[in-house]
Amino acid sequence: MRKAFVVSAALLLVAFAVQFVFAAVGAFTKPGGDGAYALHSANGMAVIPVLTVLTALFAALAKAPGRLVGLAILPLGLVVVQALLAMLANGSTDAAGVSTVLGLTIGGLHAINGIVAVHVVVGVLRGARRLGAPAPVGDIRAAVREQEPA
Repeated sequence: MRKAFVVSAALLLVAFAVQFVFAAVGAFTKPGGDGAYALHSANGMAVIPVLTVLTALFAALAKAPGRLVGLAILPLGLVVVQALLAMLANGSTDAAGVSTVLGLTIGGLHAINGIVAVHVVVGVLRGARRLGAPAPVGDIRAAVREQEPA
């Protein structure tokens, strides 16, 4: 289970990196429109949540510390915040449908929240790698790990 935890955390980090690429694709698609962000939306609303749940499940099955399991599920909450921020940003226009300062500020928060999510996933991947790494020879934890079921 520890290897599955590491692999799923790594895949989650890749999905987040791809999410930034898909955001750029949407931003630079001309002419823009609702479909410009289709890949960004699909990845953010389907792939990332599924990988997050799998990562948290593998963390629990690998008997990771509770803090690490909690950190592994945190991106799911951050995805919910992302969706709310996107809706608020898109809804914060004037009567003519033009972006407002408030809407643009909320859009900036959407970007910052995405960066925070990436940092969380990096922390999860580091924790997963530490959990999966063999203990140094002579370390008391090595004896304990040998007795734990894999």
